[in-house]
Amino acid sequence: MIAATATPSRRKIRVLIAKVGLDGHDVGARVVARGLLDAGMEVIYTGLRRTTEEVVRAAIEEDVDWIGVSILSGAHQVLLPKLRRLLDEAGAQDIRIIAGGIIPQEDIPGLQHDGVAQVFLSGTPIAEIVDFLMRESVQPLKEVP
Repeated sequence: MIAATATPSRRKIRVLIAKVGLDGHDVGARVVARGLLDAGMEVIYTGLRRTTEEVVRAAIEEDVDWIGVSILSGAHQVLLPKLRRLLDEAGAQDIRIIAGGIIPQEDIPGLQHDGVAQVFLSGTPIAEIVDFLMRESVQPLKEVP
């Protein structure tokens, strides 16, 4: 796995891992958090059953680059766009969102249109998530039409 080391001109990638809503299963979120830590990223885990408002507040307070949301409840089409909207309203357009869990393939384009940078389905290797975050963290923020 590639280490996400900071250089004098660049800090470590900071990721907030969140479980939003009533979803009470966090094994996958904890596995991803551990993998990102092992890759040298700074990781903050919010714990279970957080509101979108709590996640946005924590992300801003922790000065993260990314929010990673694990969703198994089926509420992804409501919670993820709301999270993006709240970030934008708070002036935190630079915080980007990734999601993972049980999300139907046909829902992914709509989520990406609504501001989710990438969706990682259940079983995605941690190295793939690390590679994506490292690659996308060095590119300029893309404008969403």
